[in-house]
Amino acid sequence: MSSGAVKPSKPIKLYVSGTPNGQMASILLEELKAVYPGFDYEVIPIDFSKNEQKEEWFLKINPNGRIPAIVDPNRNDFPVFETAAILQYLVIHYDPEGHFHFRSQPDKESEVMQWMFFAHGGIGPMQGQANHFYRYAPEKIKYGIDRYQNETKRLYGVLDRRLQGREFLVGDGKGKYSIADSKAFPWVLLSPWAGVFAKDKPKSVQEWQDRIFARPAVQKGLQVRR
Repeated sequence: MSSGAVKPSKPIKLYVSGTPNGQMASILLEELKAVYPGFDYEVIPIDFSKNEQKEEWFLKINPNGRIPAIVDPNRNDFPVFETAAILQYLVIHYDPEGHFHFRSQPDKESEVMQWMFFAHGGIGPMQGQANHFYRYAPEKIKYGIDRYQNETKRLYGVLDRRLQGREFLVGDGKGKYSIADSKAFPWVLLSPWAGVFAKDKPKSVQEWQDRIFARPAVQKGLQVRR
């Protein structure tokens, strides 16, 4: 095993609801389950209608009161929140063969982190705001809708340029599916809900989305707490 790797004896506890952020964690957990016999996880649903994510017991796991979060019973019930941190934690401790990371190649691993945080700090927040103003704001504010939809489209343009001639976000040649892809994919899949790219996603982005959507573990991960 590589440094930091853990032999799992108990399922990882996943606190989740059926949102893109929740799916990022459940997808990677399903991917790990598919390649490592003995690895498993337990879904603990969080009910937003009851505001469970703000209850004191959950705030001890995630002080920010958001999903997803995990608790690792194999490492003294160590809690992790924030999707990018969860994905990185899981591959550090439970992917010793390097299926979903490039830790033996520092430059490639840096690229993984760059595209992870591009999705985490760019696509996610901007598309989330587009979603809010387009779907849920108590009044339709054209400036807010246009601002966030247009910025989301710009970020998809960056993603499209990266994916031209590539199957995945990181790796030589056509690349390798990694946690960078796991991080970005659920947002891209659900972009029409924010009024963005209902039928006309950039070509390379659409092909990448279809390629990832076809993965059996992704299909299973998308169904968790839907």
